Amino acid sequence: MPATPHIEKHFTASESVRDVVIGMADGLTVPFALAAGLSAAVVSTDVIVTAGLAEVVAGAIAMGLGGFLAARTDAEHYAAEETREHAEIEHLREREIAEVAAIFRDYGLQGDTLTSVVNAIAADRKRWVDFMMRFELGLERPDPKRAPISAATIGGSYIVGGLIPLIPYMLAHDITTALRISVASTGVALVAFGAIKGHFTGVNKIKSALQTLLVGGLAAGAAFWLAHLFG
Repeated sequence: MPATPHIEKHFTASESVRDVVIGMADGLTVPFALAAGLSAAVVSTDVIVTAGLAEVVAGAIAMGLGGFLAARTDAEHYAAEETREHAEIEHLREREIAEVAAIFRDYGLQGDTLTSVVNAIAADRKRWVDFMMRFELGLERPDPKRAPISAATIGGSYIVGGLIPLIPYMLAHDITTALRISVASTGVALVAFGAIKGHFTGVNKIKSALQTLLVGGLAAGAAFWLAHLFG
């Protein structure tokens, strides 16, 4: 019987997952903490909803812009390093060849095999530059569309996460009732989000869920305690 074929499955959307994690984590935590804190200081759910929505909008814009600038910075850094590598290959060819050889020696290549591989890399400038960018500098060519996608993903995730703790205050007029529902719904969302994050990042799902819940709970608890203390 033929051997069962080995099929490798690798998760490749790490950048998108990172953006969702960044946006959703802060979206769940910050508005939740704000709403919990205001619950100890005000008597109207309308105030909490207004302040919460303002924070969600401001936070989504700020975090989305931060994601956009971070992606743009990555692209600009890559372009600058790529230009430098082209110049070094042009003017410091022998040194760059020695660097290629040193990289392959670390993988155990020696003698004629090493010479052949190095010559093959150096025979094509584009391939040579791409090799140096990846294996010398550890840089991957960024997607030119990455910046706006990152901004939209982070901002959208922040809005989705931020609405979860606020919706109970929109539906219930009693602050105590709204706070209890918000705590329960946000707690469930934090646990679910933490487990999903663990699944995609390879971390134990239970550990990730508990860590996410702990962070959100501590933030909300601290905000509520301070508001109650000074309110």
